[in-house]
Amino acid sequence: MTRRYRFYDNTTENANISSVLDVSSRRVLRNTYFLLSICLAFSAITAAATIAFQLPYPGFLITIVGYFGLLFLVTKNRNSGLGILFVLALTGFMGYTLGPIVGYYLRLPNGAQTVMMALGGTALIFLVMSGIALFSRRDFSFLSGFLTTGILVAFFAGLIALFFDIPALSLAVSSVFVLLMSGLILHETNNIVRNGETNYIMATVTLFVAIFNLFTSLLHLLGFASRSD
Repeated sequence: MTRRYRFYDNTTENANISSVLDVSSRRVLRNTYFLLSICLAFSAITAAATIAFQLPYPGFLITIVGYFGLLFLVTKNRNSGLGILFVLALTGFMGYTLGPIVGYYLRLPNGAQTVMMALGGTALIFLVMSGIALFSRRDFSFLSGFLTTGILVAFFAGLIALFFDIPALSLAVSSVFVLLMSGLILHETNNIVRNGETNYIMATVTLFVAIFNLFTSLLHLLGFASRSD
């Protein structure tokens, strides 16, 4: 993006956005945010149902197999209508895995406050990172390699923390994931704006996964801080 934006004038702001985003990127961005809003709502409903019926966490193996299996189906059908159904299946499944986690924190002292703070922090970070990508003149595609490497390292570090029960490492991984997921939101939105990502289904999945991991990481950190008080 090569133009400056004036935030004091909504008309000028909207005109500038339109001048930077071509027809293709505007369409992808609009479709992505629309599908993302549906997926977030569906996931929230699924998580709430899981909490209400006190369904157990499916376990690590089922979670991993279910996630990567549905992600494979989404990727394979990203250019067809089936892709949308598999996106809903994926996000609904992730909502199901999220329910027991949120339920656990809700049962803690000040648990509701912790969950709301994590939700508020997630929303704030998403809005800030999206705004930077939309209004900044800078191209953030250079973050791709760093984010890929960082996510892989953090993922395997998280596995080590899980299997060997290392709380300090787990907290460190959550802190790193907050930074990485914030960067992923910035990078993916930047990709959409600059036509680096032209498939709104894949863009939706990337942003949803970033929001999901951002929320759970903040929840972990805030929950630990609350228990330490």
